Amino acid sequence: MELINTADATPPAGHYSQAVRANGFVFVSGQLGFLAPAQAGARPQLAAGASAQTEEALRSVKAILTAAGASLSTVSSVTVYIPDIGLWDEVNRVYERVFGDHRPARAVVPTRGLHYGALVEISVVAVAAPS
Repeated sequence: MELINTADATPPAGHYSQAVRANGFVFVSGQLGFLAPAQAGARPQLAAGASAQTEEALRSVKAILTAAGASLSTVSSVTVYIPDIGLWDEVNRVYERVFGDHRPARAVVPTRGLHYGALVEISVVAVAAPS
């Protein structure tokens, strides 16, 4: 098992890694829509609105996948958390544009609220290139 961390994505705010690479898969921890660049130890700032937060969360996901030897095109499963199902159309427009023709398995989970008041959180599982 290999822990993955990159300065190109928001640093972990707790006791976890940005991702773990194990058995040919990359498991990316939930990413919020923080603006880049985020500095370790500094409180990051959320982007304004669900669309912008989706963009930033997927930017972090992409950076983490790259660091782990994977990419958005190797994502097999996505979990999207949103505090209001009314945000789904806005989030989905960005999601569709970023993933393009690639259609991984996906779950959308409405929640009561996300940490820091975020409007979206995205975690993924991807297939990594053999090491």
